[in-house]
Amino acid sequence: MDVQVRSFYMKDDGQVPNNPDLPVIFYQNAYDGETGPEPDSISGSFAGHGWTNSWTGDVYDYHHYHTNTHEVLGVVRGRATMLLGGDAGERLEVKPGDVILLPAGTAHRKLDSSDEFEVVGAYPDGMQPDLKERDPKEKASAKNTISNVPVPGQDPVFGKDEQSPMFHKWIK
Repeated sequence: MDVQVRSFYMKDDGQVPNNPDLPVIFYQNAYDGETGPEPDSISGSFAGHGWTNSWTGDVYDYHHYHTNTHEVLGVVRGRATMLLGGDAGERLEVKPGDVILLPAGTAHRKLDSSDEFEVVGAYPDGMQPDLKERDPKEKASAKNTISNVPVPGQDPVFGKDEQSPMFHKWIK
């Protein structure tokens, strides 16, 4: 597997808190498959690393985030342009086999996609995510909740491997 890893921080944009301490990690080519990996293989891989409560489907087309948990998204099929961090955030072009690791508080939305676009999402230790939208009045309490979300015990792609991107980049 020739995984390319990129990470970047998302700043508070005035509308969404994002995460001031932990970067987004983008794993390109994390999973193989000419037509895309099977959803069960991605969710099984995530689950094997402690990321459960998985779902398969689309990504909302409006900015949203979770204050109580981190989220991982693995692209199963299709292509999409994702926007992370709010209106002035980072655009990512994603394809089958790519994975996005979103720290708690990071806004994300789908800008556009092919018709067959599908992802698998999961959460560390099976957390049940809350769903927050842009609301400047909720930002102060959201930031407090986000700062208390612990770093997971395993990287969703590489597991307990101490050389994994998450263990190097997610240090509190």
